[in-house]
Amino acid sequence: MRSWKAFLQAFITLAGAYYSHEETRWHARALTLVLVLLTVAQAAVPISVNGWSEYLFDALERRDLFTFLHALGYLLLIVGGSVVVMTAHLYIKRRLQIGWRAWLTSRLLNEWLDASCMPHVQRSPTDEDNPDGRIAEDARISCEYAVDLAHSALYCLLLLVSFTQILWGLSGALSIHLGSLNLPLPGHLVWFALIYGATGTAISLVLGRSLVRTANHRQRREADFRFGLVHTRQNTLSIALRQCEPDERRRLWALFSVVLQAWEKQSDALRSLFFFSSGWSTLSQTVPFLVAAPRYIAGTITLGTLMQTAQAFQQMIGALAWPIDNMPKLAEWRASVERVLGLHQSLQHSERPSPAAPGKGIELALGETPALSLNGLTIEQPNGQVLLEDVHTQIQPGDRVLISGDPATAVKLFRVVGGLWPWGRGRVELPEGSSIFFMPRRPYLPTATLRDVIACPPQAEAVDDATIRQALQTVGLSRLTPLLGRRGEWEQDLDAGDKQRIGFARLLLQRPHWIFINNAIDALDPAGKAQMLALLREQFPQATIVTIGENGLLSDFHGRRLTITRAGDRAHVIEQPIAAAPISPERHE
Repeated sequence: MRSWKAFLQAFITLAGAYYSHEETRWHARALTLVLVLLTVAQAAVPISVNGWSEYLFDALERRDLFTFLHALGYLLLIVGGSVVVMTAHLYIKRRLQIGWRAWLTSRLLNEWLDASCMPHVQRSPTDEDNPDGRIAEDARISCEYAVDLAHSALYCLLLLVSFTQILWGLSGALSIHLGSLNLPLPGHLVWFALIYGATGTAISLVLGRSLVRTANHRQRREADFRFGLVHTRQNTLSIALRQCEPDERRRLWALFSVVLQAWEKQSDALRSLFFFSSGWSTLSQTVPFLVAAPRYIAGTITLGTLMQTAQAFQQMIGALAWPIDNMPKLAEWRASVERVLGLHQSLQHSERPSPAAPGKGIELALGETPALSLNGLTIEQPNGQVLLEDVHTQIQPGDRVLISGDPATAVKLFRVVGGLWPWGRGRVELPEGSSIFFMPRRPYLPTATLRDVIACPPQAEAVDDATIRQALQTVGLSRLTPLLGRRGEWEQDLDAGDKQRIGFARLLLQRPHWIFINNAIDALDPAGKAQMLALLREQFPQATIVTIGENGLLSDFHGRRLTITRAGDRAHVIEQPIAAAPISPERHE
């Protein structure tokens, strides 16, 4: 584990950019300045109460009713000011926390969802698990706890400085007699408070060393359990059909058992710390009176001075006990920040597609012709293992090409064209001035209105409902047109065939020049497959279509076939023509 200095530097580098970012810096700095001023005002409240306590108890000792009533009026002013300061402080603090969290979440989301980054993070071997939990929960804790801890640390520092001065003045004269020597010890109560507080802090730091590790371990196991529950919820139908409920219960309970083990480890770490801190906290409430009592018994100070001295001593050791009181929270904060830093560093250091240097990686460029050219293309795994070797081919506008053979390698070929697979050699020239549309086997359906699911932003606003209804009718989903404004879990509500039809509805709205289809009709029945192929023929007569699949209907639809044949660990492409035949569409709604 890195040192606290290195940890704080890494946190400031990542999250501290909130204070320097052009769009947020002035807002963040203004909120922080106001928060600091309100914290100073907060610290003024116990200082005022300390002076008020001397005034009150001296009045009680003298049985002075007028001064007592005057003290009550003074107390009302303190309480009123405290309410205003505390309320304003809470509002400003929460505005700073949510603003900081929103900025950090946006940054992490942008990195995670970057089209040229996310697929590589998923493929790279890394310990940075559960990125969703790191963004949703750990980013929240990182920002909220940072503000809370910084505020409480500043507050305690202000109290320490203020009450050190007060207690120094209240300590009186104390001399230590060593034989014939008479050594004066000014501010002896301050020195005693410092030694007392430092001792407690040192012990708590030693006892709390394992808290960060156990907190991080527990958060990992909790995230694994949440992910398991979500995965089960998303596959309830398959589990029921296969009658796998007992196995699923055992799997989920195994995940939760690991959570219980992590909980016990954290409890063991907390137990020793709380055993000390609870006793220390109780002792700290009585020590101030025990320290100041001899001077009161000797008659050198009044009751009011006794109470003021005890309160000042208590405030000092309370401020010095900040590490003791906040050790569990510090451990949880650091564990969350480490998880956020781990995700950020994984995203930053992952291999990303970029224009390759000659002879190093796959070179992806915009060609000078409307054709797609693969020149000496070799596709490799990130570890250098060759998957597909030395492909030379050209796809002209209007071609219909079927890729068969090894589907996994064919998918990687699509990723190369999409700029998502940089590993390998050779050059790929994209068609000039042409839009490319990729149709995956399982379209992504977000939790949104059906209208937004079909007409994906940012162009959703430019598509009217009539056009969307027509697209749904064309793909055989006219029954869904009344649901355009409904927000739902469409990933769960629609079957696999309907999802693939949604993909074709999107295609009708996009109207691209080049269409890359990855088994996007395999969930349909024969009539549905014929209907979608007829749709492609009728709606996109000039489009270039490249398809991954083995279905017989696909052979009839395409004019060329690229067969990926594997010999051992490597594959080659064999090209041959296909005799095209007409597709007979059947209505299927």
